[in-house]
Amino acid sequence: MSKGETTRAAIVDEGLRQASRIGLEGLSLGPLATKLELTKSGLFAHFKSKEALQLNILEEAIRRFKREVIAAGTRREAPDRRLRSLFERYLVWIRGEQDDGGCLFMTAAQEFDDRPGLVRDRLVASQLDWREFLGSIISEGVASGVFRDDVDPQQAVFEILGAALAYQHATKLLGDPRAKARAQAAFARVLADLKRG
Repeated sequence: MSKGETTRAAIVDEGLRQASRIGLEGLSLGPLATKLELTKSGLFAHFKSKEALQLNILEEAIRRFKREVIAAGTRREAPDRRLRSLFERYLVWIRGEQDDGGCLFMTAAQEFDDRPGLVRDRLVASQLDWREFLGSIISEGVASGVFRDDVDPQQAVFEILGAALAYQHATKLLGDPRAKARAQAAFARVLADLKRG
């Protein structure tokens, strides 16, 4: 990579780290530039607007999500095992690393749920893609006989993501030490219902 590309990648990386904690809207160019030992104008040369920076950070989060979570669902496994693997990886994604705030998508959803614009549009598209991907695995399970033939894939996706959102709330806000076990139990019930015949 050129020096400019390396600097740009470093800005996006640090921006993602900060935005996962404080949100995309909370991201300030001044402190970000200081952290990276750049001038504010130097940072601005790479991203002509805050929105452009936000979009680049969101795209990087999507890329990492595909690598760290969705890749688990592309393996040649039975649909129920693929769903379990995806759910477990999603919990890891939500929890995040020690030095970051966790899931940027959940943070951004609260910031942009009623704010029109390019960032919201891209966030919505990414979340619809995630739901569609999970739904396709459930539909595959129905077609192959692993799941009941009367399953509503989108209802199952809604319940799986509901368990993940409850996990995020319980672990991040409430510090519940049983949050992961509770989320896994909720997922297990959804999976059992998909198979019940």
